[in-house]
Amino acid sequence: MRSPPQPWKLKKKLCLGALFCGILFFMIVMYTMWKSGILSGTPPPAHGVSRPPGKNRTQPRATPEAVCCNSCGCRTCVADAGVSEWFDERYERDQQPCLTVTDKKIDPASLKWWLGLQQSTEGTIEEVIKKMFQVVSSPKATHQSGRYQTCAVVGNSGNLLQFKYGALIDSHSVIFRMNRARTMGYEQHVGKRTTHHFMYPESAMDLAPSVQLVLLPFKLQDLRWLTSALSTGEVKRTYTKVKEHVKADKDKVMVVNPSFFKYTYDRWTEHHGRYPSTGMLAIVFALHLCDKMQAWEGSQSASVLLESSRVQVSVFGFGADAQGNWHHYWENNKYSGAFRKTGVHNADFESEVIKRLYAEGKIKLYPRPKQQAPVSQETSGHTG
Repeated sequence: MRSPPQPWKLKKKLCLGALFCGILFFMIVMYTMWKSGILSGTPPPAHGVSRPPGKNRTQPRATPEAVCCNSCGCRTCVADAGVSEWFDERYERDQQPCLTVTDKKIDPASLKWWLGLQQSTEGTIEEVIKKMFQVVSSPKATHQSGRYQTCAVVGNSGNLLQFKYGALIDSHSVIFRMNRARTMGYEQHVGKRTTHHFMYPESAMDLAPSVQLVLLPFKLQDLRWLTSALSTGEVKRTYTKVKEHVKADKDKVMVVNPSFFKYTYDRWTEHHGRYPSTGMLAIVFALHLCDKMQAWEGSQSASVLLESSRVQVSVFGFGADAQGNWHHYWENNKYSGAFRKTGVHNADFESEVIKRLYAEGKIKLYPRPKQQAPVSQETSGHTG
């Protein structure tokens, strides 16, 4: 008869078994961590970020940089480099769209070109800017940071009357309008809210206290006019009679930098026309101040357009109406398209730039009905 095992031997076997199980468990954990990418230095995909389907190839895991880029607060931004070579050749991330009180000196080449647009011999730009910022406040840093949420750039084309975009336009957190744009009586088509209004002396109008005045200075006299229009009213003419006083909040003023004009002229309109149109400047301005772009030309219903969750900026009211007329939505002027032949702006080239932005995935461009004329820039046609 075999004697029962000694207690110490049984205890030894139990210890060895526990050690073996522990080693096996540790190896399983390490293998699982390695497969998950934790030990390889490559993080697994972030929660909610799905990998795009691929064909017979391994898909790279999402990185923190891909989830939250540096150029804006979104997962993908219009300024992201490496997506479009064409866009990267034109877009300058460091461009500052607005003048600030801390700007020491404007780029000499840009300044020379800008001053040559319309000659002026009264004082230096340094003196004029200094006086200007004694009347108006310098823009806050947030206006330069590109952190706006949803933006709408609303042009003045008569094609807006074919659609009821009012509620859709008003749903944006930032709404840019330009020149003599009006909303009263056209709310169903163009909305009623405005947060920013582009203007120059010859197109100036009074603004509500909540609206930001965005000056497009095409000449040195325009800067003098702004100072005067918000204070003494002494500037009464440029090349024509202008509004002497403008109702606007002096603490809500942005002045587009002359260097930004030259940048738009060099990189985006590529020297077509004498200088960019108000509409083209507004679009490039929005490219820098808003995270994403979408251009709308008035062919889709509001319910369809609202389905896009990626949209940060929408552009309304560019181009001719269904009959090919180039008039503002508040007027009926059969001669309003004449500016396209003056050489001041190149409507056709600017149209191609907008289409190319769409093709490169930087804006969302919805085609208009076939009977409408090709898309182009905002139809005010500044000639000053």
